[in-house]
Amino acid sequence: MGLAPAAVAVAFGLVVAVMVYAFGQISGAHLNPAVSSGLAVGRHVPWSKVAAYSTGQVLGATTAALFLRVAFGAQADLGVTQPSGSDVQSFVCEAILTFFLVLVITAVATDIRPVRQAAALAIGGTVIVAALVGGPISGASMNPARSIGPAIVSGDLSHLWLYIVAPICGAVVGALVYGRLRNVQGERVG
Repeated sequence: MGLAPAAVAVAFGLVVAVMVYAFGQISGAHLNPAVSSGLAVGRHVPWSKVAAYSTGQVLGATTAALFLRVAFGAQADLGVTQPSGSDVQSFVCEAILTFFLVLVITAVATDIRPVRQAAALAIGGTVIVAALVGGPISGASMNPARSIGPAIVSGDLSHLWLYIVAPICGAVVGALVYGRLRNVQGERVG
């Protein structure tokens, strides 16, 4: 018995929103190596922290997958991300979804103009919409750690490269685009 795809999407988004509310003020709620890399490209996080964040994120995801394996046994679905279509379709989907995720994160979490208390809802909502739209195509991981942990524990590394490279590409482009949008807005105001 599993959850319906819409329920999975809502669960992912709500978990992200709760974690942002709970840990945003402590650590910036860094849960995703792609997002951390995008924020470093946008100069919102020092590159020196990205390796430590990414290591912690991957260790956390791997530990979670290990707990699932222990709790539910070898037959448990650990959440290994797999493409439903071709690798190219999934790569494009993951890059685009992560682009929008980082665009929203950068807009609501690093810019002083929006209402920051709403950042968790905006970020969680973006995850929900992305999972609803992209889940049937690519699994809508948008997070290398979220894909690495289950892949390592299950031993299924067949498409892992896609879930590492595509989100990082999308995150970097998302951060650069938002930086450009912010600069254009500043040029118009100033």
